[in-house]
Amino acid sequence: PTEGEVRVAGRVTALLELGSGFNHEYTGRENILLSGQILGFSEEEMRERMDVIVRFAELEEFVDQPVKTYSTGMIMRLAFAAAIHVDPDVLIVDEALSVGDVYFQRKSLDRIEYFRKAGKTVLFVSHDPRLIQRFCTHAIWLESGRTAMQGDAREVVTAYEAFCQRLENERLNAVSQELEKRAHDSSADH
Repeated sequence: PTEGEVRVAGRVTALLELGSGFNHEYTGRENILLSGQILGFSEEEMRERMDVIVRFAELEEFVDQPVKTYSTGMIMRLAFAAAIHVDPDVLIVDEALSVGDVYFQRKSLDRIEYFRKAGKTVLFVSHDPRLIQRFCTHAIWLESGRTAMQGDAREVVTAYEAFCQRLENERLNAVSQELEKRAHDSSADH
């Protein structure tokens, strides 16, 4: 933003690029403590949350191994679990829900739904119309860095999908015209 002001009451947690800030030489447990310190928690507070975080990530067998031995999915699980178990008042989620397998994705979505139902603020950034309609009552559609539309989430999603369909129709029309031109040029050569 180039202007304006935002006032936040409470703790903010962002799920942006999961795993950023992790030290791959540290164990999963050490990275949970590090994540907590970055978010302003004491080591003691994070140790109190440790078992819940590890259980949610379902990495009990691996938490004491260096993160460099983890798969990408395991790192995402650990980062997501650490970020959401600090009980934020504002949760910012930016396209960070492709964590792990379908089972873990659903578990993660359910956790975000829990935040929403608890009356906490969820700022949700996504290209997935289904998820926007699930989590949002109000939506802002950004196009080339500008607000194209804002309002009721269903109305904004409907307009966005119509826009995407128009783009697809234009693309298909251009491809069709190019193929017809090539066919015409080819037949004229013979």
